Amino acid sequence: MERTKDLNSTSARAETGAVAPASSPSARPGVVAAAVYQQGQRIRDIRIEEAGEWRTHENAVVWIGLHEPDEMLLHQVQAEFNLHPLAIEDAAQPHQRPKLEIYGDAMFIVARTAHMKDGEIVFGETHLFVGRGYVVSVRHGASSSYLAVRQRCEATPAALAHGENYILYSILDFIVDNYMPVIEVVQEEVETLEDLMLREQLTKVDIERLYMLRRKLLRLRNAVVPLVDVCRRYEHIDLPGMDSTLQSLFRDVTDHVRRVQEDIDALREVLAFAFEASVMIGQTEQTAIARKLASWAAILAVPTAIAGIYGMNFNDMPELKFQYGYFVVLGVIATLCVTLFALFRRAKWL
Repeated sequence: MERTKDLNSTSARAETGAVAPASSPSARPGVVAAAVYQQGQRIRDIRIEEAGEWRTHENAVVWIGLHEPDEMLLHQVQAEFNLHPLAIEDAAQPHQRPKLEIYGDAMFIVARTAHMKDGEIVFGETHLFVGRGYVVSVRHGASSSYLAVRQRCEATPAALAHGENYILYSILDFIVDNYMPVIEVVQEEVETLEDLMLREQLTKVDIERLYMLRRKLLRLRNAVVPLVDVCRRYEHIDLPGMDSTLQSLFRDVTDHVRRVQEDIDALREVLAFAFEASVMIGQTEQTAIARKLASWAAILAVPTAIAGIYGMNFNDMPELKFQYGYFVVLGVIATLCVTLFALFRRAKWL
């Protein structure tokens, strides 16, 4: 069917009751929402079986949201929009690297999502199929619902009239915006560890937490950095309906992603410095303890050595017959010990 068909007559029949309303798509497992829009206005909810026909109407765009769909549902969506088999295969298997692939006149985009849950960073994944007249989002794992994105788009019909390109921008912008609360939470925890490190030595638990934060920041960086290339490539792709306004919006998303990347890199450097500083502080304290032990060992070596000499059982030692020899030896020991103590104290070893 040609895309030159108009939805006006169809929507009019739907309002007068000539067209039966579609059953709620959310009643089907895996389908979160499925609707058709024309000129930025929501026309109606549709079933997956109707999507292929509706997307061919003039100025119409079908927006379908899926959450962890089964293979049967994915293959049905593939048949409706003639999606590439390799893209469907990737969408059925999560843990893909963020990327943008072009299959003819359609695109397949993978983006990693992140948000905080119970004080921990949890990661999800979103696969996006974008083509003339349709957008299909497939969420896997701990990913935020895109209901807020849909409501925001429906609240601005003039922007939504740009079709699938504006929907894609809105989803990517939502994904990038959700990185910021994660960064803020991590930054607060990093600052807490920094303050603790300056006040006292980090414990084993603190160091383990520091290491875990670095590892999660690395995972977050691996999710964010490829998205920079995805957004940059999308800016320069010649797509129908992509005007200068939309290109500036995608540049804005790219700038946001780069800012998130810079924040992640800065936090990782701070954590690395905190770890190195903690090690250096520990080594400094160990050195101070070793100096104290060495100082006291040197002081105690004086009476030990003298007592050892006079503890030998020889009859011809001259000091044995001296009347005040015992007191002289004690005085020598005390003098030497006090002198050593003063020298070590001056050198700040004690």
